[in-house]
Amino acid sequence: MLYRRFGKTNLNLSVFSLGCMRFLSSEENAIATVQKAISLGINHLETARGYGDSEKFLGAALRSGPYRDKVYITTKITPTVDMRRQIEESLSRMGISYLDNFDIHGINTPEILAQVLKKDGFMKAVTQAMDEGLIRHLGFSTHAPLDVLLATIQTEMFESVNLHYYYFNQRNAPAVALAHSLEMGVFIISPTDKGGQLFQPSKTLVDLTSPYRPMDINARFLLSDPRIHTLSLGAANPQELDDNLAMCDEGGPLTPQEAEILHRLDQQYLQLKPNLCEQCNLCLPCPENINIPEVLRLRNLALGFDMMEFGKYRYGMFEKAGHWFPGTLASNCTDCGDCLPRCPVALNIPALLDETHQLLGGTDRKRLWGD
Repeated sequence: MLYRRFGKTNLNLSVFSLGCMRFLSSEENAIATVQKAISLGINHLETARGYGDSEKFLGAALRSGPYRDKVYITTKITPTVDMRRQIEESLSRMGISYLDNFDIHGINTPEILAQVLKKDGFMKAVTQAMDEGLIRHLGFSTHAPLDVLLATIQTEMFESVNLHYYYFNQRNAPAVALAHSLEMGVFIISPTDKGGQLFQPSKTLVDLTSPYRPMDINARFLLSDPRIHTLSLGAANPQELDDNLAMCDEGGPLTPQEAEILHRLDQQYLQLKPNLCEQCNLCLPCPENINIPEVLRLRNLALGFDMMEFGKYRYGMFEKAGHWFPGTLASNCTDCGDCLPRCPVALNIPALLDETHQLLGGTDRKRLWGD
């Protein structure tokens, strides 16, 4: 297992972190999963108050052996008026006296960011908890649009950021660069699942990444970048750890073979021209609140890489997840044409939105945990 300094926190984190979101079945399963993760070299365990019984199960795992001093613990709490009480409850659930890292969970909108900037209310409680040693380092997690994400980083209030960034979704590349310039830790959210459900890849994707597995070439895309420090691995059981850690010792620059595979993937996108959305975001805002770039990104993946199930999975979350996955279904397009003159490659956006809805619509999905 490789380890990297988590930005200015100086925490030396394993390049894979155990995300404890999916501790669903039992306390015994959680204990076994944590124990195996630690035995494999993972030293960062990440959870959230809103993840069901995850904190309680993690606490049981920490008590099952002499583990507390071997690991770093992160939990996340959404902005709330009773932040102090919730921090204390999270510590109690896990049976620990302090958090190595605490994330404000879900700075996803300008309104939430404005609450943070007031530095009173819930942020006053966070500051007091840090002064008292209950929290050692402060970060934030986000599903925000890029402008909100950049603005949050620019506050310089945080030591780390937990964000979406993968080979198949590079929209947040400027945020990774900005975080690096400010020496922030960069933690990648769920690269195997949110990065394309790469644990169940299409044959097209398998062929394109051969002899690597798609999840492994995505991990190498990320870990070959020294600005990125750790990747979330949301194992639901001990067996899933074995399947996801193949790249835990591979952190150097891309090999020629890996670079060729990524070039192959880049070239695959070109087959979608002249109807390839290049993800410039200039089509926004949409009068009907359709997240046009995300809808067309899912179209790119479904048609270019046969990632149909992933496309349906993500598209089915529109209108179901609030600010965690904003936007309405593409069927809300009124063909107003407002976006057309802003598209630099002259896409017929209304027609592509309709096509994508027909292709991916019809499967309702919700976030695993609501906030």
